[in-house]
Amino acid sequence: MKAGVTTLSNKAAKQPKPDWIKIKLTAGDNYQEIKSMMRSKTLHTVCEEARCPNIYECWANRTATFMILGDICTRACRFCAVNTGLPTELDLQEPERVAEAAEGMNLRHCVVTSVARDDLKDGGATIFAETVAAIRKRLPLCNVEVLIPDFLGDRDSLEIVMNSNPDILNHNIETVERMSDRVRARAKYRRSLELLRRAKEIKPDIPTKSSIMLGVGEEWDEILQAMDDLRAVDCDILTLGQYLQPSPKHLNVEKYYPPEEFAALKEEGLRRGFSHVESGPLVRSSYHAHEQVKSAAQAREGRTATV
Repeated sequence: MKAGVTTLSNKAAKQPKPDWIKIKLTAGDNYQEIKSMMRSKTLHTVCEEARCPNIYECWANRTATFMILGDICTRACRFCAVNTGLPTELDLQEPERVAEAAEGMNLRHCVVTSVARDDLKDGGATIFAETVAAIRKRLPLCNVEVLIPDFLGDRDSLEIVMNSNPDILNHNIETVERMSDRVRARAKYRRSLELLRRAKEIKPDIPTKSSIMLGVGEEWDEILQAMDDLRAVDCDILTLGQYLQPSPKHLNVEKYYPPEEFAALKEEGLRRGFSHVESGPLVRSSYHAHEQVKSAAQAREGRTATV
């Protein structure tokens, strides 16, 4: 299927979302309980800060993505709703509070991400590692996924995180190479690929994962090239979702991809050898994350069996 991108005008981009962009509002007991727990422990979630469209579904199913290192990001990416500025403090007790919340939610799969903290020497890597350790201490059977920033390319910081042995190392390239400088702040496309390559070099058995958001002006062939670039650094898991403009000051949506194009891209990804591809209009990096661990493990077992 050929699905070239027709760039929409600003006026067209502000038209109502298509029918397939629908968010199920399910603010039941689990949702309210998790929200209360987060507030009581003064924790942040990317679900709220990034205005994730799946927050009601995920929280109703007792899953959440913790956002550590505060709620102020040192970068100002043009697609992201998280507050930007200069952080004023580092909470050394945060790892334990995250672990307490994860235990209270009785999670089987816990995702930990963060704002970018370019003001810190290690970019916050030590807090990531301590959070993984704290969760494992309270929930030994819980899978822990980390979604990390690029640490400005610092290998030592990456090693700190990898040596905490997360079940999945996630770092998002976000968009295709041509659009990267326009979409992301300070992050570099090739630097992100290098981080994913180094992660496999440091811990070959830990699955790696990345995400691409669609609709910021990329071409179909560029999406396929980005997939090839990720597979070239042995990235295992790919998620593809529709970019939704958080506010008028953010990038306009240039195209809304229909479900059938997401389905076609999923097939393209699987054909290239990703162990798992999650692809759909409302898919975000941590959507159905627990299923991705199983897929990566099965793929790893399959490769071992053929050796």
